[in-house]
Amino acid sequence: MSNLWIYLLVFVLAATPMFEVFTVVPLGILAGLPSFPVSIVAFLGNALTVFLLIVFIERLKLWWKKKRGGPEGEEKDSKRKLRAKKLWNRYGIPGLSLLGPILVGSHLTALMGISFGASRQRILAWMGISLSIWTIISAVLAHLGFHFIIPEEQRNIRTQWLK
Repeated sequence: MSNLWIYLLVFVLAATPMFEVFTVVPLGILAGLPSFPVSIVAFLGNALTVFLLIVFIERLKLWWKKKRGGPEGEEKDSKRKLRAKKLWNRYGIPGLSLLGPILVGSHLTALMGISFGASRQRILAWMGISLSIWTIISAVLAHLGFHFIIPEEQRNIRTQWLK
């Protein structure tokens, strides 16, 4: 399998809700990809879908309201939404954006931020900062951790899978 396909897989996994950069980056590094490129590709995949979600949120809200049938179609808040609301009440946009991706996921964090009344620009900025920070943290920890825990000859599981 060529590296282009592997990086495309990293991009798609990172763009998928609930597969966050802090999951995909370590998996890419464990697969033998260099830390910096896999981090950039994973960040771009996750950030692209989160940013598109924020930009098109109004259309999504209208679609959701039609699907649910208006106010009578609403249901009780989920545990994730309650966690996000608690973060919002305590820490505002910065806290929700920085802690949300590890607690409820980046896509849901962006949705919650908008639904709690934050402006698109502030959510875009804070989610960009948050995803950057989580990408760097996961890349550094994975890179350092794998070098201490896994012997050199066993590090590249991608080549082991291909054998």
